[in-house]
Amino acid sequence: MRIENIEKTRLTADVFEEKNFGSSFSDHMLVCEFKENEWQEPVIKPYGQINFTPAMHALHYGQACFEGMKAFKGENGDVFLFRPEKNFERINKSAERLAMPAIPKEIFLDGLKALIDLDRAWVPSKYGMSLYIRPVIFSTEEIISARGSNSFMFVILTSIAPDYYNKPLRVKVADHYSRAANGGVGYAKAAGNYGASFYPTGLAKEEGFDQVIWTDAATHSYFEEAGTMNIFVRIEDKLLTAPISDRILNGVTRDSLILLAEKNGMTVEQRPIEVSEVYEANQNGSLKEVFGCGTAVVLNNFSAIGYTDKVMELPEITEESWGPQLKKQMNEIQYGIADDPFGWRVLVERK
Repeated sequence: MRIENIEKTRLTADVFEEKNFGSSFSDHMLVCEFKENEWQEPVIKPYGQINFTPAMHALHYGQACFEGMKAFKGENGDVFLFRPEKNFERINKSAERLAMPAIPKEIFLDGLKALIDLDRAWVPSKYGMSLYIRPVIFSTEEIISARGSNSFMFVILTSIAPDYYNKPLRVKVADHYSRAANGGVGYAKAAGNYGASFYPTGLAKEEGFDQVIWTDAATHSYFEEAGTMNIFVRIEDKLLTAPISDRILNGVTRDSLILLAEKNGMTVEQRPIEVSEVYEANQNGSLKEVFGCGTAVVLNNFSAIGYTDKVMELPEITEESWGPQLKKQMNEIQYGIADDPFGWRVLVERK
């Protein structure tokens, strides 16, 4: 692996006052090309522009996928990654579905650690903030023929991550537009999954909502995801979440919350969740809370759910609510404040 250091850091104190997610990029990025049927030597170089032509394959056929991760800084200055092996496994699962070459472990994991070590000064020390990590693979062949590309690029870039949402969200149940269908790419972090979501999300925002709860494409009767998050519903003392399928992303945060909840003695059921079931539970008082989870947001409770022409106002979040409790426990593991009984926290060693 070759490392090209930036001549002068762009890091200033006001970077850590950033309020916009994903807009302040650190000094370096990792770049690795795939050509002649093999991955080349990865290079860590100063963050900046990469030259492509308008004929770049990814622009026309969407052969692109990515991951979302974070680096956290503990009280003593140590920097940690959170379950990076899961992201390595998932990006290659996404790449396989999109007919792209798998990333070798030494490029993804070793390259990631080297990049974060080099830019460790960019990892915020403030609790609640982190350094967001975006690994991405995209097709680069200069061709507009409708076939899979023969060349690709793998890049890891990082950006300051403030709190993603700072208030409970109002969400609307989708009853026309769909995020994913059986046999599709819903389980992959394909770039096109997100591009197709912006229009219906914009319509929901025009009605006063923050995000969309995606439902099954066939009947729009079952909860699947919420915006870019997995979704959990607490009815009485059971925590429900939709089962993983080829329509639903196998979220690292989702999996971690399930394991944390079970360690806390909470009952978790992975099963289909009917929209009508949630509505009825809200009507009879057994619906306690609904929240979304993901790398960027960690966990965010919902305050209201739009359903057909109705709006379900959800119970107020209290100290007894499970969502905030689970978020606090996960954050304390991520920042090195609490013991890590699961072995999720990975120290980025200094070189």
